[in-house]
Amino acid sequence: MDYKQVASEILTAVGGKENINAMAHCATRLRLSLKDEGIVDEKALDQMDAVKGTFSTGGQYQIIIGAGTVNKVFAAMSETTGMEASTKADVANASTKKMNPFQQFVKMLSDIFVPIIPAIVAGGLLMGINNLFTGKGLFIEGKTLIDAYPNIKGLADLINMLANAPFVFLPILIGFSAVKRFGGNPYLGAALGMVLVHPALLNAYEYPKMIAAGKDIPFWDIFGLHIESVGYQGQVLPILVASWILATIEKNLRKVTPSWLDNLTTPLLSLFITGFVTFLFVGPLTRTAGNYLTDGLTWLYEAGGPIGACIFGLFYAPIVITGMHHSFIAVETTLIADMAKTGGSFIFPIAAMSNVAQGAATLAVLFITKNEKLKGISSAAGVSALLGITEPAMFGVNLKLRYPFIGAIIGSAAGSFFIGLMQVKAIALGAAGLPGFISIATGKWTSYFIAMGIAMVVAFVVTFVLSRTAKYKDAE
Repeated sequence: MDYKQVASEILTAVGGKENINAMAHCATRLRLSLKDEGIVDEKALDQMDAVKGTFSTGGQYQIIIGAGTVNKVFAAMSETTGMEASTKADVANASTKKMNPFQQFVKMLSDIFVPIIPAIVAGGLLMGINNLFTGKGLFIEGKTLIDAYPNIKGLADLINMLANAPFVFLPILIGFSAVKRFGGNPYLGAALGMVLVHPALLNAYEYPKMIAAGKDIPFWDIFGLHIESVGYQGQVLPILVASWILATIEKNLRKVTPSWLDNLTTPLLSLFITGFVTFLFVGPLTRTAGNYLTDGLTWLYEAGGPIGACIFGLFYAPIVITGMHHSFIAVETTLIADMAKTGGSFIFPIAAMSNVAQGAATLAVLFITKNEKLKGISSAAGVSALLGITEPAMFGVNLKLRYPFIGAIIGSAAGSFFIGLMQVKAIALGAAGLPGFISIATGKWTSYFIAMGIAMVVAFVVTFVLSRTAKYKDAE
């Protein structure tokens, strides 16, 4: 492959160097912040053998090239244009300027929660492994693995502790990430998170039990103010709002504090003031709001039943196109952290239905099309989507041909209907696809696999049928 030639053709198609604000690349894609996406020659890009697909999301124009090749094409582009490589954050920041306020809010949530996903996923998957040890009748009738093999109890206890840690100390993770995003010192954010889960406080998981039992809640009496001494383990909203307050106070103090005094007084005042107002009213208010949010979402899922899940499944992929699905990370984290009350997240299994349906629709194109390039893209993208990575399938194949996307969202709706009917929920985050069963409550594995089968079969069949209609017969 002539990488310089490919780079030159891509540059011409996107409007030249003059149309690029910033550029970077990830493992498989070129990420471009363009001044005007309207002048991009998508037809020319589609006809290039090196290009596996294109899509625009979050103000970024992304060109799928593939692992091992994208870095060489990018190097050739950088050499041709004389533009230095930007970081992905630089491209994202340049793209943010073109977003409306709601899109910026969604991106803010994404910036905060995406960095902590590995910790949440690790804890969640360990929780799934722990359920293998403690699930009665899962492997041995009427017994758990621990009942049958008592010598593994210590291992199960260790795994359970490791699994719970990211959720118990969730405010520390969010505090670090959120304060960094808001422009403050992330270590102060982590310290604030530690304050909210300090062992001297009444544990957040015990708080509702003591309220229900009518027991007295410990409190501080400060200048006549009655402030409850309660922790915020597993809570999301309190630390989010408190992190914004902390970062705002810190940034404003640094503007007016002399440099010789700054490092001494700014961290002290920022942490003290934020901690005080958080325990006084920010924490109680946001904890109540968080409870209403989780209760409301759980009620909608349970009350809406299969119809509600079906509608959500139908619109999940269109939501992904807008980028709004990034805001679901915060909601899912809240639902899973409060699992004792919510039972887990209903969003994850529905996302999995959408992903496998996209994969099945793309694999249907593999059998339908006579275009060799499209066959190559469909095979790799289809398998990738079944494993939970849908961008190549959705943007590289299904949306371009349209009828596979229609087949996919119908398949997703069908699978989600069964998910809602059987009340399947996830107890962890993970790969929302075939491997996602480990994130599902063990008693619902069979229902999860049946739902995936429904989603895949319906998506494949509908895509195949639509390809034979006059409207889409010549879609390629």
